[in-house]
Amino acid sequence: MSETLTTAIRRRVAEDLAADGASTLDADDRREFARQRAFLHLDSLSGANGLDGALPHSPVEEQELAQAVLDALFGLGRLQVLVDDERIENIDINGCDQVWATFADGSKRSMGPVADSDDELVDLLRSAAGRLGLTERRFDTARPELDLQLPGGARLSAVMAVAARPAVSIRRHRFADLSLDEMCDMGAMDEGLRSLLAAAVRARRNIVVSGAMNSGKTTLLRALAAEIDRRERIVTIEQAFELGLDTGSTRHPDMVALEARPANIEGEGRIPVADLVRRSLRMNADRVIVGEVLGDEVLPMLNAMSQGRSGSMCTIHAESSAGVFRRIASYAVQAPERLPLEATNLLIAGALHFVVHLDSEMHDTAVSSRVATPSDTDATDPSWSDLGPAEFPARGARQRFVASVREVVDAEGVQVVSNEVYRPGPDRRAVPSAPLRPETVEELVAFGYDPALVAPHGSYR
Repeated sequence: MSETLTTAIRRRVAEDLAADGASTLDADDRREFARQRAFLHLDSLSGANGLDGALPHSPVEEQELAQAVLDALFGLGRLQVLVDDERIENIDINGCDQVWATFADGSKRSMGPVADSDDELVDLLRSAAGRLGLTERRFDTARPELDLQLPGGARLSAVMAVAARPAVSIRRHRFADLSLDEMCDMGAMDEGLRSLLAAAVRARRNIVVSGAMNSGKTTLLRALAAEIDRRERIVTIEQAFELGLDTGSTRHPDMVALEARPANIEGEGRIPVADLVRRSLRMNADRVIVGEVLGDEVLPMLNAMSQGRSGSMCTIHAESSAGVFRRIASYAVQAPERLPLEATNLLIAGALHFVVHLDSEMHDTAVSSRVATPSDTDATDPSWSDLGPAEFPARGARQRFVASVREVVDAEGVQVVSNEVYRPGPDRRAVPSAPLRPETVEELVAFGYDPALVAPHGSYR
């Protein structure tokens, strides 16, 4: 396939940026330098043969081409406009020309191609892996997986060579900095549960947030962290940055965000999450927050929670609050220590205090009425007003809510003893169930918990 005009200009501008003089420029100056060079190369390539694609015929088209070059060099090319659209919640790509966007109202639309070929899409991702993040990440047949935090906080996950075509999934967090009060106002919990969770954080109780994929675990973890005293030192540990507690907020002035590192091209330099959890114990952290427990890091995390890092938190995938204990046990038995179930349960009982489980559902709301009406405009245009009817109509906004809360009590052999103090009600939202232990209530009251918000019979006053 012949080289497109945009690709040719991008390649030349990239060479210009690699020159010694340009390498010393700051970020803004580099972008302006790249813009000027793009126009220069556009003039020089205007009469070139072998380029695929029409030449721009107006100043507006020239500006659009220059912006496409900048997006390819500093962003995600044609994909960037979708990532920047705050109305889009998820983007799924099954090859360069099969692109699906899921909007906040639940509608799902097929968008235009984000690259001219699958090879160009892979090159785009490889370039992003080299530019974004703390260290360069590989994306090739030897390492066909990529996890990356994009500017703005969106999370990108991509695979190649294990599927017929490269596949990309991007998740945007619509609510990046919510508090428990705001989540309460949005219907994720009620006043009694908000009071309990806020007091549990302030009382330095260890908390696991569980739920299925896209149930709001990261959002709740951020909201819980907002209750931490600003004087405390926090260390967060993630496979790929997503929490963002160290950016865009003044809530946590003393914190360090750690990110796992894959092996380099020689197969060396890998630093897994488990090693970072162990390292955090030497970093004078008041609290350790693990973004997501996915494997053998579960044991050092539990050890950290039970060895002076009280008030620590993490998230984990599970189908129910009770299923969290089975999931932890399955990770523990696969760890190098091969910890048996009884020992794992003793560790859980000594480390965890609360499990908070989330659920979600599609809920018809007023936002559904914002679905665009058909038009004669190109349906690949990502602007809201110009989009045609959705291939899959709006189902309403996804509502995420707390469904269950368990207080961990003890361990007896192969069982972790816990009380489900909030259980799923008729609408699957958490309602008061078993009472907290008297000593727990006494301690939480000292940190602001108001048990009067829950009536003796288990319903709210």
